[in-house]
Amino acid sequence: MATTEHDKGTEDARDEGSGAGTAVRPPRARTRGRIGFAISVFGEVLITIGLVLALFVVYSLWWTNVVADRQEQHEAAKVRQSWAKQPDGRPGPLDTGDGIGFLHVPAMGKGYEVLVKKGTSVPVLNEGVAGYYTDPAKAAMPWDRTGNFAVAAHRDGHGAKFHNIDKIKKGDPIVFEDRDTWFVYKVYAILPQTSKYDVHVIDQVPKESGVTTPGRYITLTTCTPVYTSLYRYVVWGKLVRTEKVDAKRTPPAELR
Repeated sequence: MATTEHDKGTEDARDEGSGAGTAVRPPRARTRGRIGFAISVFGEVLITIGLVLALFVVYSLWWTNVVADRQEQHEAAKVRQSWAKQPDGRPGPLDTGDGIGFLHVPAMGKGYEVLVKKGTSVPVLNEGVAGYYTDPAKAAMPWDRTGNFAVAAHRDGHGAKFHNIDKIKKGDPIVFEDRDTWFVYKVYAILPQTSKYDVHVIDQVPKESGVTTPGRYITLTTCTPVYTSLYRYVVWGKLVRTEKVDAKRTPPAELR
């Protein structure tokens, strides 16, 4: 069949610009391809970031609790063993870093207890314990004649020992146990939110709680709202009685 000039021109146009006889992508199509590739890469980056953040949340709110709880249980067992081996008298020196006793708060959970150690620094509280204040004010000890036994613990992560502090109500008991004595306190005031810089909540006479005279007080502090450290949540109690520990370590009525 004869080939016309028109047919030849058409074939030449098809082959133009291609050494292999393939079609050449128009410039606009190439631009759309680059944009699609960039969007795909950006999406993968966002997914990766999301996974990293999710793993961080799991680590912060779950795994640190597991590790801290194990450490606190180990330290608590050591303290109780040392009490059993010691002669009559108080536990060892308070500056040894050992726990001085156990805080029991029924409102925060059945069988709730936490070891109390010296200091409120991050390394101390990260052990899954509560710590009594040494700075900016020095806490009194429960056996002191007067003063404020002020302690702190994490609200979330690293044991989260004060996570349920908001469950405490006025009139609830708080019990501190040392080797020889049960110290029974009764909650009389709660401050759901205050500045993290409000150091007066742990004064020896915590006037922000409504008291004006020396006594034997206890103060619990932690971060609020949950999962933040913007403010502080505060609970105050006052000693109502003490009980000597018997040979079976029978707890006071408030813990039975």
